[in-house]
Amino acid sequence: MSRQLVECVPNFSEGRDGAKVDAIVQAILAVPDVALLDRESDEDHNRSVITFVGPPDAVAEAALRGVARAVELIDLTKHSGAHPRIGACDVLPFVPVEGVTLEECVRLAERVGQEIWTRLKVPVYLYEAAARRPERANLENIRRGQFEALLEEMGNVAERDPDIGDAVCHPTAGAIVTGARKFLIAYNVNLNTPDVSIARKIAKTIRYSSGGFRFVKAMGVMLASRGLAQVSINLTDFEQTPMHVVFEAVRREAERHGVGVVGSEIVGLIPKKSIELSAEYFLRFENFRPELVLENRIAAAVSGRGGLPEFLDALAAPCATPGGGSASAAAGAMAAALGAMVTRLAKQDPAEFEAARRFFTEAVERDAEAFNRVMAAYKRPKEERAPFVEEALHGAAEVPLEVMEHAAALARRLEALAVPAKFGSDLAVAKSLAAAAKAGAWENVKINLDSIADVEFKAGVERRVNAL
Repeated sequence: MSRQLVECVPNFSEGRDGAKVDAIVQAILAVPDVALLDRESDEDHNRSVITFVGPPDAVAEAALRGVARAVELIDLTKHSGAHPRIGACDVLPFVPVEGVTLEECVRLAERVGQEIWTRLKVPVYLYEAAARRPERANLENIRRGQFEALLEEMGNVAERDPDIGDAVCHPTAGAIVTGARKFLIAYNVNLNTPDVSIARKIAKTIRYSSGGFRFVKAMGVMLASRGLAQVSINLTDFEQTPMHVVFEAVRREAERHGVGVVGSEIVGLIPKKSIELSAEYFLRFENFRPELVLENRIAAAVSGRGGLPEFLDALAAPCATPGGGSASAAAGAMAAALGAMVTRLAKQDPAEFEAARRFFTEAVERDAEAFNRVMAAYKRPKEERAPFVEEALHGAAEVPLEVMEHAAALARRLEALAVPAKFGSDLAVAKSLAAAAKAGAWENVKINLDSIADVEFKAGVERRVNAL
């Protein structure tokens, strides 16, 4: 039977008290088989987004425990923040990841919603794919007027009655919105102005409900801690409306109002494909790092480590990095790993081979980064490009040269190994991989040397190569 994984991304109305957020996260992680992928808190929004993944039943129980802890700890009558909210746990979406359909996530949301009402007496609204009324597919419609309006209107205005539970708003925890949806990208674009009216005008221009892009929700908020206005965006189908299209629209609208974009930030995690679709655009993410990519975090959380398939997929992708230099370093890493294996089996000290493996593993990424710096240097204005290109080319030659030197040293250590004959085939493969690492690295050294003007640097490289 194939593995089943569901992602859950609850948004809690607390972003300033770390102890409360810790308690909620601990409640979630107390359920076996659930893996935490990410947690982010924002003081201006006074909101935390927790992302976790696991089998459907485990995720359902973890969600219930997290909501219960939030109901216990968060009092909306004392809450304020830039982000709209109607509940202590404001929204609780379930997202199919692997071996689960969107329809199954709808049923999961309905089951969890019923349990929330039964156990906690918090009324429940259903949205997105789980919505029972067309107008409630849109979260914005459910949240209109926020908690304060809901306290007055629930039970008095029929349109505000919940989908699950009595029409009685919880006095401190409000209500909750749950449902099922595809991957949602939440990211914010920050403007170099404190004028929040400009952010609101831009949000109105791009969001679907106001005649903008399909699959885009947006609002303008003020970041008091930074003195900046922000366009806060939810992208509900990034394949239909890509990130870069929306970002460029925000940038153009900002310029029309006489302001600029100072940066953008990811909230929570994003699917790897969304970055691939936007690869040609510079999105100015202020906080981007590989751990924010959804598939990377799931792989690390579920298996505890990355794998060869991911590297090979990246190597086969139609882009320049990782390329031959990274592949050469990877060959060195495999040679060193085999050396460590053989020495362990022969009851010898593997320390030197493990040190070599660490070097080559790091060199895989260093080589790709060096190439990317060269490409970035060539994109600079022509009049200032030359010194940056020369410096970047030095780095692009240095990394494979170090790989070449370490591969030569590794080959010598492998040749000197005295181990039983039964390990001969493994040792032979290790020697072949070390030779391949050295030869491949030399090809990368040569191609970079051809473009370098610094005669002294080139002479130094040639001396090091000749020494090998």
